[in-house]
Amino acid sequence: MRRGHEGVRDGRDAAVTHSPSDAPRPPSVDVVLPCLDEAAALPWVLARIPAGWRAIVVDNGSTDGSADIARDLGATVVHEPRRGFGAACHAGLLAAEADIVCFCDCDASLDPALLTPFVRAVHDGDSDLVLGRRRPQGRGAWPPHARLGNLALARMLRRRTGLRLHDLGPLRAARRTALLALALTDRRSGYPLQMVVRAADAGWRIEEREVPYHPRTGRSKVTGTWRGTWHAVRDMRTVLHQPPLTARTEETAR
Repeated sequence: MRRGHEGVRDGRDAAVTHSPSDAPRPPSVDVVLPCLDEAAALPWVLARIPAGWRAIVVDNGSTDGSADIARDLGATVVHEPRRGFGAACHAGLLAAEADIVCFCDCDASLDPALLTPFVRAVHDGDSDLVLGRRRPQGRGAWPPHARLGNLALARMLRRRTGLRLHDLGPLRAARRTALLALALTDRRSGYPLQMVVRAADAGWRIEEREVPYHPRTGRSKVTGTWRGTWHAVRDMRTVLHQPPLTARTEETAR
């Protein structure tokens, strides 16, 4: 056994003793959670955020103490006084600082832990935007009127973008700087759709991954009623009829 030459023969052994600091740095991740009266769901949702990620709870006018609960559980709390799903989501995006930003509903219908492979796909460069395709688990997870509205919008989205997408679900992940560059303007229910449309117009690689979708905790603020669903569909139809951002920019420059 040649004790006097261990580790110095040709320098190759040094590669085995690299310190952990030489390993690739995992991406920083912020999870934006738009919130309106979700006190009952918050403890479970925040407990499911992967270790090392930051939860940004955007309180959109809650009256049930949601903001205090989120803060006590370690989340960063942002207050957005303008009512609207898009207003809350965008306030969270503006507050984010991480490499990758995820979005998830705050009603326990979706598990934030499922975002881990989404983040990996974005970080590895396999996709620019990863969307969760919801698969309802049990009765009541997805009311018929909400599912029908989603199917109709997904069909229109496929015609508008050419992408084979089936859902406009809220579970998603992308790079923060890229999301900001989309210059999203919708502050109502059309926000998640506008994100996909503008990403498609910009040539992003967009993929869907199936995720289980459970009955929400508490009452739905958007699609829990026919009226709420109609307003959401109306907002999204408006987005679909907007010309591509580049076309609007060219018209303005004339």
